[in-house]
Amino acid sequence: MSEEGSSDPATDAFVAYRSLLFTVAYEMLGSAADAEDVLQETWLRWADVDLDMVRDQRAYLVKIATRQALTRLRTLGRRKESYVGPWLPEPLLTAPDVAEDVELAESVSMAMLLVLETLTPAERAVFVLREVFDLGYDEIAEAVGKSASAVRQIAHRARAHVAARRPRGVVSSAETRGALEAFQRAVETGDLQSLLEILAPDVVLLSDGGGVKQAVPRPIVGAGKVGRLWAAGLGKVGAAMSLELVQVNGGPALLVRLNGEIDGVLAVRVEDGLVTGLYYVRNPEKLSRVEREIAVSR
Repeated sequence: MSEEGSSDPATDAFVAYRSLLFTVAYEMLGSAADAEDVLQETWLRWADVDLDMVRDQRAYLVKIATRQALTRLRTLGRRKESYVGPWLPEPLLTAPDVAEDVELAESVSMAMLLVLETLTPAERAVFVLREVFDLGYDEIAEAVGKSASAVRQIAHRARAHVAARRPRGVVSSAETRGALEAFQRAVETGDLQSLLEILAPDVVLLSDGGGVKQAVPRPIVGAGKVGRLWAAGLGKVGAAMSLELVQVNGGPALLVRLNGEIDGVLAVRVEDGLVTGLYYVRNPEKLSRVEREIAVSR
């Protein structure tokens, strides 16, 4: 990129759309580290483009980023096949105002990113570009290298797939925060009964240690099992653990510390006032972006 202090039209355009491009790549990959690599590759290609031939700089940049993300998504898929234990998206510390854009906040939430993981690479790209960023079918077709009619079919299929798996209804940030604060109080006081009362009967716990930190090797289902697991963990760490309410992936989450050091991030999915999903990321490689705010936009 150009040296600090200098400016040119290519740099100005890239900087103007940088957070949007990062968000596109992150929603396609679920990894901020890989999204940053996509941005670097996008810049290298953008710097060689003749801007006089570009009608819509935003669409052109999104096309480059999408193609790079699709290539990386296929590589990432192979990496996930050999991943130790459940794989969870890399959590991002986001600005409080992200929650005000309900659609953006939902699209970057842990729950939605896990739904997107069940799509094919092409379906994921088309869904993100159409449903989140409202690109036209012709623009998406250029970005993914398919015909507009094929993109329409893919979009229809992806929407149906996501609709069958996404959380039911839109949950406000305030409702999520309320449930999470109740969960936090129950954990901090060691009140197992209160903990069981805030967990949905069919709550699912996923934890990601990446083979580096201890984590449950498969999903734990049911309020009783999840509650007892947390109670057992608390019995081991006791006063060494502290919980801090933070804004992660567009919604309230808990930053967990042991003896003052970051141990993980706990994000939740809330429905009807109860916690239906717990996502605990402990893999140290995924925790580098929870102490500084990351800009996401659309």
